[in-house]
Amino acid sequence: MRLIFLTAFFLFFSATLFAQAFVPNYDESKIPPYILPDPLVFNSGLPVKNKTEWEKRRTEIFNLFEKEVYGIAPAGKVHLTSVVVSKNENACNGQAVRTEVLLTLQKDDRKIDLSLLLFLPKSGKKVPLFLACNFNGNHTVSTDPGISVTTSWVRNNPQVGITSNKSDESRRGSDSSSWPIAEIIARGYGVATVYYGDIDPDFDDGFHNGVHQLFTGIRDSSSWGSIAGWAWGLSRVMDYLEKVKEVDTKEVIVLGHSRLGKTALWAGATDKRFAMVVSNESGCGGAALSKRIYGETVERINTSYPHWFCTNFRKYNNKEEDLPVDQHELLTLIAPRPLYVSVAEEDLWCDPKGTFLSCVAASPVYQLLGKKGFPGKDMPDLQQPVLGTIGYHIRPGKHAINLYDWSCFMNFADLNFQKRKN
Repeated sequence: MRLIFLTAFFLFFSATLFAQAFVPNYDESKIPPYILPDPLVFNSGLPVKNKTEWEKRRTEIFNLFEKEVYGIAPAGKVHLTSVVVSKNENACNGQAVRTEVLLTLQKDDRKIDLSLLLFLPKSGKKVPLFLACNFNGNHTVSTDPGISVTTSWVRNNPQVGITSNKSDESRRGSDSSSWPIAEIIARGYGVATVYYGDIDPDFDDGFHNGVHQLFTGIRDSSSWGSIAGWAWGLSRVMDYLEKVKEVDTKEVIVLGHSRLGKTALWAGATDKRFAMVVSNESGCGGAALSKRIYGETVERINTSYPHWFCTNFRKYNNKEEDLPVDQHELLTLIAPRPLYVSVAEEDLWCDPKGTFLSCVAASPVYQLLGKKGFPGKDMPDLQQPVLGTIGYHIRPGKHAINLYDWSCFMNFADLNFQKRKN
């Protein structure tokens, strides 16, 4: 026990020193020369000529991301059961039904519980739905007093009174500005959310908690990290949503912000049931190019959050030029499904331009598959979305997700889902 404590303290101390010493590059003139891998060229060097060959190339790219970045999720199914915990038939001023569902994932004698919060419009028909993890517990996304306060581990935040990794009633509705549920319902969309800490607590615990504990066996350098765990958990929620008669399961949009934006991209890459993917300000390890060395870097993210990725990813600390993939290829794994990525002007840490360039570099795959791809070639003005099958916007402000972002996401979904129906 003493050794574990000393090791944890050493890792924390070392990460703190590195964070204090790290100076990010925000100067375009200091970006090193780099060459992006071509998603339409096989590892052998041969070109991808058609849709059939793309599926083989997609497998190559996917396997590299699994082995070298996010980690390989273990094979084997879990048993899913569900219990309705509470229901409000008149949520959002009578416009929606709000339901809390306890999902239990069990494998052999091991199990974990996920609390799913679901808002559905009273439309009388199947509706498209946004599925996303939340950062601080379901009770923080809405002021509805009937939503249970999470009892799971939460990150301490002394500024709001969280000092013992526990939330409380005072946090009810504290994140509601990031979740404009009434406006989403009014547009005809449902919302489903689960606290990401239910899936896997966001700290380096050696993967003894959360979904990782469901699977026994020896971990290696390519074993899944927390981002892959969170993405896997969203797929288990999708398993449940397929049984909800009010949800159009062919129009489920997986969405995430920041580290959960990385999660949404990997969820979309691993699970083709998600009809559309939205990634807001996902940065390094998300939609931004790694080889630009701008803002957060591979070394910085692996040092600060060693549990997010597989340990193979650490081979590329300060060696981004050796990466066999870059994040534009992650975007291609969503093709031909609609993909929307967004950034904020002041969020240089997430590299807004590198995210834009990632969309540009992913576009040829969409075009090969008969889609419009990404029509942008130059960075757009603020609040001027670029819309193809890949969408992008940059807005004023800092690292956040707000009503403007959500409005753009819904506009994009309206456009693409209507095309599918026509």
